[in-house]
Amino acid sequence: MRMRKKPNLIPRLERCSSIIPASPESLRGNWRSLYPEASQLRLEVGCGKGKFTAETSAAEPDMLLIAMERVPEALVMAAEKVMNAELKNCHFISADVEKLEEYFAPGEVDLIYINFCDPWPGKRHAKRRLTSPLFLERYKKILAPGGCIHFKTDNADLFEYSLEQFEAAGFTLKEVTRDLHANGPVGIMTGYEEKFHALGTPINRCEAYL
Repeated sequence: MRMRKKPNLIPRLERCSSIIPASPESLRGNWRSLYPEASQLRLEVGCGKGKFTAETSAAEPDMLLIAMERVPEALVMAAEKVMNAELKNCHFISADVEKLEEYFAPGEVDLIYINFCDPWPGKRHAKRRLTSPLFLERYKKILAPGGCIHFKTDNADLFEYSLEQFEAAGFTLKEVTRDLHANGPVGIMTGYEEKFHALGTPINRCEAYL
């Protein structure tokens, strides 16, 4: 994600410091201490500007959502949405998903959201896709038994590739659709998703269970 530099970025991030741990690795295996009443711990990989993040947290107050975002300009917008809504069940990690295992213990996460990740077209960049075998093995290590991944994309080629990789990695696929909103909006949309749905672009979605 490319965004304009924000001259007031640092003070804005500092105002959100209560929900962006300075040392997230210290919470590895103990994230639920931030919200002990949570029935589930969920992870959003690449939350962008945080529309889905904030709305999902508000809609499901019984779960704890940890959202990862490596672009500070996007992270601060997401964190501000959560702060403005006074949500207590959402926190953020400012880092790349490649460091996932540094922040989460084996079996700690119940559900992972992957929404509209970079498709990285071309075989040369396939290993960078967030549904490549390398990343799926990382997810499997931190997912609890029976845990799942919810995956959405507007890219048909990436979706077909991902379905193959999920099955090859031992996941069971459910709720597979290549036009999620065919009969009207379904579930909480990301900002990106809203724009493409308005243009008539089909949205692909699946759930992959361990």
